[in-house]
Amino acid sequence: MATTESSTRTRTPRTSLAWATSGPSKPDRGQRVGRATFRNSLRAEWIKIRTMRSTLYVVLGTLVIGAGIATLVGSSAGDEFAAMTTADKLAFDPLALSLRGYMMAQVAIALLGGMVITAEYGSRTVVSTLTAVPHRGRVLAAKAAVLAVVAFLTGLLFTFVGFLAGQAALKGGGAPHLVLSDPSVWRAILGGALFLALASLLGLAVGTMIRSTTGTVTTLFAAFLIVPAFGPAFPGPLSEWTGKYWPPSAGGQIMTGHQDPALLHPWPGLAVMAGCVVLLLTAAFLTFRKRDA
Repeated sequence: MATTESSTRTRTPRTSLAWATSGPSKPDRGQRVGRATFRNSLRAEWIKIRTMRSTLYVVLGTLVIGAGIATLVGSSAGDEFAAMTTADKLAFDPLALSLRGYMMAQVAIALLGGMVITAEYGSRTVVSTLTAVPHRGRVLAAKAAVLAVVAFLTGLLFTFVGFLAGQAALKGGGAPHLVLSDPSVWRAILGGALFLALASLLGLAVGTMIRSTTGTVTTLFAAFLIVPAFGPAFPGPLSEWTGKYWPPSAGGQIMTGHQDPALLHPWPGLAVMAGCVVLLLTAAFLTFRKRDA
């Protein structure tokens, strides 16, 4: 008994001394916790947007809209082409007809951009996001980067499928049609994808500043559909300015083949859209950094 107690008293100081002199143990690589990097934020935002149900609905819906509207418009234009006047035949634009569905696709993509941020505000998961990544600019930049890639790829599929479906319908109706090797076709396909990517970023900017899903939806519908539709009814100078310089209308010129002298050319029009997005995103970044979650 005495021997056991003696050995215990002898061993205990050795253990304490060993722990004290060795210092705190180093964590394993898998346990190391570092500062969240931009790459970490990109990965997190990709998981979020990939797992949102609305993302799948928007992507599939956009492709269906592109092919469906292109087929309907192409078939109708093909049937009516023979009865058109000479002036209408000269202004006939097979490229714009096949990509007419962009008017609905831009709204869907912009709404997806808005929901990327408003959904987090609605569920209050934005608090967890900012706790994990306190650098707010990094969070919003990661959202914008992931969203832009998803929107561009979706837009590329939309314009490509829409072009093929629309030209096939025009060809079937005996109307003038284009092939992929024709001039301006790839400008419209790639430019249309860029336009939809810009539309998504515009939606993200609006959603960041408004934070409400309902308010964001209302604002985007007004910007993309209501103002262009009622623009011609505005007083003279305002009507002309809206038709020529309103960002969605100006950017949409990238998907046309026939150039209206009263409107901007394709690339300048897209530049107007891009400039608007840059301004709104800048305002969104400043708002996001200063406002409480």
